[in-house]
Amino acid sequence: MFFRGNYGRFGDADGREMGPKRQRYDQGPSFYGPSPGSAFMYNPPTYCYMEQTSPPPFPVVRLRGLPFDCAEVDVAEFFHGLDIVDVLFVHRDGRFSGEAFCVLGYPLQVDFALQKNRCSMGRRYVEVFRSRRQEYYKAIANEVSEPRGGGSPQRRPPRARSHDEGKEAMEHTGVLRLRGLPYSANKDDILEFFKDFDLGEDSVHIVLNPEGRPSGEAYVEFADVEDSKAAMTRDRMTLGNRYIELFISSPEELDEAISRGR
Repeated sequence: MFFRGNYGRFGDADGREMGPKRQRYDQGPSFYGPSPGSAFMYNPPTYCYMEQTSPPPFPVVRLRGLPFDCAEVDVAEFFHGLDIVDVLFVHRDGRFSGEAFCVLGYPLQVDFALQKNRCSMGRRYVEVFRSRRQEYYKAIANEVSEPRGGGSPQRRPPRARSHDEGKEAMEHTGVLRLRGLPYSANKDDILEFFKDFDLGEDSVHIVLNPEGRPSGEAYVEFADVEDSKAAMTRDRMTLGNRYIELFISSPEELDEAISRGR
């Protein structure tokens, strides 16, 4: 997992203040309704954490009561105007529990996120709680592996619904679609995920959303059909703390996805 965000401002030798560069997180319209007004936009803090004796708190909140078809983009839209570093959905017995952890870019953004407590997402009221680094890391460990008899990890699917039968029935074309990528994932991360295959950067296509940001999906073109079949063994393996789902795709679907992100 890759974390981003600057937790303060610093001054140069002339006493001038130098603030962190920040790109505004602008989302488009969401399935779950209009986004909050611009008054909810957050500006980074102007003070310096270096003056404190203890490190700044880890900026994470826990959400409860999410719709069961909720996706990362819906959480990002729910916290419109805040810097979303990671969204971790919590599963129990292979099913989405309706809970998630959301890591933010700055500690003070937690206070803004808590203002969304009991706000609605679709027809559901979502509760937002202050959380801690330890709780977030424990949730990651539970998602990645679960102890069993021999002590070996037991992998669990990220969603309750399974598409295995449909995957086996489709004909391979040499193109696979990846879903569930961390927003911070780049081409090098995907190449490392498929390190056993002969791939170059031109073989990896990260899909962008209408705002020009990573959508959590990507397409990979393999050298031949046999390689794409073999690569399906990576289905539901992890990249960072995220399960990656693989789907058989086609060059036509790849071209359409790329054109939508332009």
